[in-house]
Amino acid sequence: MNILIIEDEIRIAKRVERMTKEFFLNTLQKITSVQSLAEGLDFIKNNDLDLVLLDLNLNGENGFDVLKETVSGAYHTIIISANKHEALKAFEFGVLDFVPKPFNKARIELAFNRIVKKEEVGTENLQFLAVKKRGGIHLVNIDDVNYIKGAGVYTEIFLTNGEKELHDKSLEKLSQLLPKSFERIHKSYLVKTTEIKEIIVKTGSQYAVELQNGEILPVGRTKYKALKATLFQ
Repeated sequence: MNILIIEDEIRIAKRVERMTKEFFLNTLQKITSVQSLAEGLDFIKNNDLDLVLLDLNLNGENGFDVLKETVSGAYHTIIISANKHEALKAFEFGVLDFVPKPFNKARIELAFNRIVKKEEVGTENLQFLAVKKRGGIHLVNIDDVNYIKGAGVYTEIFLTNGEKELHDKSLEKLSQLLPKSFERIHKSYLVKTTEIKEIIVKTGSQYAVELQNGEILPVGRTKYKALKATLFQ
């Protein structure tokens, strides 16, 4: 694990660092702590990361200025902040967890377990997927997404207007963040269930779905029963 802490209060930063080291133990490769958004953005652009721990108020600077950058990355972002009123907005942008200050070891470990155990956020608050485009970060409204396809360590986001966007997060990481309206129908596909027109049963226990736009996507054998139960409950 390569982890970055962006926190302007040195005492809190050291406490977060200590708890992080205690939790990840031998899986922790490197942990870095910076005190400003500028330092954080510079480090993010020049290093490979697995996790960013971000405060939203850094000497008066707005953490959301860096949040768009972090949620578009291949890694997860966990907010540690006293700005509890910003929690909903943070989840709308796609953070894995929001740990309110003051916090204790148990609450931090709960957030870390979502990474280790690949737990879902369990929230319907995600409103945007932040994707990197030439000139900056573009926010894709989740309502405009038909389905998402795994493409190695990246994902391809297929939109209702026929366009496609590339996201740096893997399908596995995005599946932790997406609302329940998206169903994992195959090892390579996450689909918005409202876009499914029908399930197609082929010979030899082969399955697929037809979307409202006419596209046909494969359904994994192990996913068929769960998908059928979801659509016809």
